[in-house]
Amino acid sequence: MTEREAYIILNMLSGIGPARVATLLALCGTPREIFACPEHALAAIQGIGPVLAEKIAHWDRYVDLRRELELAERGGVRIVTRGEEAYPELLSTIHDAPLCLYVRGEIPDSISSRSLAVVGTRNMTQYGQRMAQHLSEAAAFAGFTIVSGLAYGVDAVAHRAALNAGGLSVSVLGGGLARIQPQEHVPLAREIAQHGAVISEYPMEFSPTRHSFPMRNRIISGISRATLVVEAGLNSGSLITASFACEQGRTLFAVPGQADNPQAAGCNKLIRQNAILVENFDHILEEFDFLPGFSRGRNTLREESAAEQFFEEQADASLSTEGAKIADFLAKGDASVDDISAATGIPASEVMASLIGLELLRKVRKEGSLYHRLR
Repeated sequence: MTEREAYIILNMLSGIGPARVATLLALCGTPREIFACPEHALAAIQGIGPVLAEKIAHWDRYVDLRRELELAERGGVRIVTRGEEAYPELLSTIHDAPLCLYVRGEIPDSISSRSLAVVGTRNMTQYGQRMAQHLSEAAAFAGFTIVSGLAYGVDAVAHRAALNAGGLSVSVLGGGLARIQPQEHVPLAREIAQHGAVISEYPMEFSPTRHSFPMRNRIISGISRATLVVEAGLNSGSLITASFACEQGRTLFAVPGQADNPQAAGCNKLIRQNAILVENFDHILEEFDFLPGFSRGRNTLREESAAEQFFEEQADASLSTEGAKIADFLAKGDASVDDISAATGIPASEVMASLIGLELLRKVRKEGSLYHRLR
């Protein structure tokens, strides 16, 4: 068994995801060594137990590796595992990076520096459709790869706009590449694979579930330099993507909408919590000018440093009294919501609200149940 095969097997075993694999790797060393570990030793590991230990020790009862590799080959799909050169560098930095990526097409090399996730509601208004199309086209013309989820509504509009502009696109699925949903978008997926890639962390024949769609959202934001929410209600799955983007330290943009439109309530809320308001593509490009590794060729290092200091000062000035108090407390060390509430006297509900704003300002990052102050 190779390390690559070990990753694929772990990825196919139900109940074993990136978090449990991280625990196993911390104790066993490498993916291959996990399968060399005795069953009783695996069962003793916290979070594993006898049921999962039996699955790992007798993996061939649950996983048909040869058939999976044959399915991928017949479908023109390449399986990329952690640590391989083809694994997207930006995605590898998130704490729960996928063990494997099933890839149809080619993930653009530039995705780590010029990529924009465009997400939003399935039930978009004409305004939402117009903005998704305009901003995605503009981004494609500027050389950005458009990343989305192939769903109805904003996702499909963003993919199509990028392709129509002659650009590249990457679609992240919530199921296996042999189970593309919705079926009506199979032709679109085929076209995306010719001008970018269709990817999934799930085995070839994995059928999408209510749980798998939210999980794929962390990949949409994690593989992208920034995330743009075009139109979203308060219960939209796009807000999950926005939350992941903040957690991963990515830039978050949102398009404002009418105050009385329920489909705009999510975007307006994100903007109130300090997401960057976007009315045209220049607002996005202005932010990218100051990201590491990106330049339109007009800024000197000195100018970039001054600009970064300016934006840092503006972010500090925009902090609420509660936000500043929380940031000062976190400078002393990582803490949970309850710890912060007890130390500052701010009610836990208000602490949570302030922390979301601080995440959007990239002042703090959530790691498990603790919050960590960023420089």
